[in-house]
Amino acid sequence: MTQPAGPLKALASEFQMTGQAGVRTAWAAGERLLARQRKRKGDPVTGWLNLIKPLDMTSTDAVAILKRKYNAAKVGHGGTLDPLADGILPIAFGEATKTVQWAMDAEKEYVFTIRWGISTDSQDAEGEVAATSDARPTREAVAEALKAYVGTIEQVPPKYSAIKVNGERAYDLAREGEDFELKPREVEVYAAEILGAPDRDHTVIHVTSGKGFYVRAMARDLAFDLGCEGHISQLQRTRVGNFGSATAVPLSRIQETDDREELLGFLQPVQAILTGIPEIGIGRDDAAQIRHGQGILLMPHLVERWRAERAGDDRSALVTCDGEAVALGEVRAGRFEPARVFAAS
Repeated sequence: MTQPAGPLKALASEFQMTGQAGVRTAWAAGERLLARQRKRKGDPVTGWLNLIKPLDMTSTDAVAILKRKYNAAKVGHGGTLDPLADGILPIAFGEATKTVQWAMDAEKEYVFTIRWGISTDSQDAEGEVAATSDARPTREAVAEALKAYVGTIEQVPPKYSAIKVNGERAYDLAREGEDFELKPREVEVYAAEILGAPDRDHTVIHVTSGKGFYVRAMARDLAFDLGCEGHISQLQRTRVGNFGSATAVPLSRIQETDDREELLGFLQPVQAILTGIPEIGIGRDDAAQIRHGQGILLMPHLVERWRAERAGDDRSALVTCDGEAVALGEVRAGRFEPARVFAAS
């Protein structure tokens, strides 16, 4: 009989010392051991979940809940959403965690409300009141001021942020009362418009931005430009890349079901976040070769299609097999060379 490997190897002596019934008993015990180990490590779940995070929950807490619910081996999120914000929080499982950076870098949309007359130390409703004012901007004044925030702008992140300062998180230093300054960063704002002004104390704004943009910093700077005080009283993220409200799943819906098939049905493929990268469909033999770290020669018609779809001189490509992501890499001289390979599901 072939000697068992891994966790079953410890049972080899028992295999040799017992009869057939003993072998079956020992083998079953080994299988139970493997099952317990798999349960501790989690299942190899792969895909993206377009989650609607509720209010009063950290992004880390949402990940922990989903990791337990799916019994998933590996889970991460595609960009922090503050506890006082709700909306889209992309969740990556398994092989999708290799594409988290694309979610971080993706275009995002926010709808938020500025409460005029009160500034807080964190620029949101959770912070301590820092200043008050009777001044209230008109809707027209806010609309005019917003024009200066569209395009490539310099923005100083809030002190209550996850940016590191000499190895420490800025929000930790701020809570400890440390005196420090954050450097301005260039961020992209593609659109900014007023959606409503329900009363003189509140203005509702919609923004489309690139990575690294802070809504709280915009509220702080707008209030300064308008000679007012103000902070974010409500914040919702409505889109991250391809992930919008149409395909989003509320956390409550996930928590209320124990149907494994339904839970897995909420997931989208690894490539769901990879917008703007030309996709090349390949056969199973080529997929196996790539998953062994080797490049492949592409058929001329695939190269021509890739050239037609690529942006400028970018050589990036995503290869898929039967609709499943195989690898990200580059096309050069008619060959695809993998840079990031995804395991088969």
